[in-house]
Amino acid sequence: MGAMELRPDSHGKVRDIYDCGDSLLMVASDRISAFDYILPDEIPHKGEVLSRISAFWFDKFKDLMPNHLISMDVKDYPEEYQKYADYLTGRSMLVKKAQTIPIECIVRGYLTGSGKKTYDENGTVCGIKLPDGLVEASKIPEPIFTPSTKAELGDHDENISFERCCDIVGKEIGEQLRDSSLKIYKAAADYAAERGVIIADTKFEFGIIDGQLTLIDEALTPDSSRFWPAEGYEPGKVQPSYDKQYVRNWLKANWDMTGEPPHLPQEVIEGTSARYEEAFQIITGKEFKPMKESNVSA
Repeated sequence: MGAMELRPDSHGKVRDIYDCGDSLLMVASDRISAFDYILPDEIPHKGEVLSRISAFWFDKFKDLMPNHLISMDVKDYPEEYQKYADYLTGRSMLVKKAQTIPIECIVRGYLTGSGKKTYDENGTVCGIKLPDGLVEASKIPEPIFTPSTKAELGDHDENISFERCCDIVGKEIGEQLRDSSLKIYKAAADYAAERGVIIADTKFEFGIIDGQLTLIDEALTPDSSRFWPAEGYEPGKVQPSYDKQYVRNWLKANWDMTGEPPHLPQEVIEGTSARYEEAFQIITGKEFKPMKESNVSA
């Protein structure tokens, strides 16, 4: 059975959310976005890889930080969703409803992307002064918290200072967001380093559930983080990564960014799918097998 006939209550670039009353059903599709466009081709198993990696981290860090996951077992979902088990298995999560905090909580351990751009202009990232002499992919002496505001679909998120973050959510919540983000990032980066992966940066989202700050959305996936192979890591150049960089590179070389995005060649689709599966295997230590085909648990 393919995608669900039920209409999602909210529809993101790559995820659909269904309101189940006191909980939400989050479904990760195989859609892929790049440069703020949703591409016409899907990446096989991508949604399942992202959901199962998030579930892995939620479980691993549950004593460090509460999270919103109730279950990934379709048998625990409201009855009307159970007939879609074929589609939902592996790629969906039943989660607690949270009062979402409107800040993207970004932690950077290495200098790249938009942080590198502002560093080159004035030596800072989101208002934080960094040492002189850093280059593309340099390790930052100590990971930094660089929040941004959450943009509406189609708009770019805007990097803000920590002070501005506190203006928006209050000093107490702002400090909790910073401290929690840095704590989880460091624990994850240490774990990944043992497995030969550098987590260069990542983005968390938090909400309040029962008065408590709670990790929500997805966590430490190749869509919300930059994962680099430690082998061959060399500052001064753009690093290869376990994410959609392959897709971005092909689009940059083959599309002028006007009109609708083109279809991806089969080898780019397959290569990207393989990168996601490889990320799953490295992080979880398990071979990736689609759950509905093998009926294995996450």
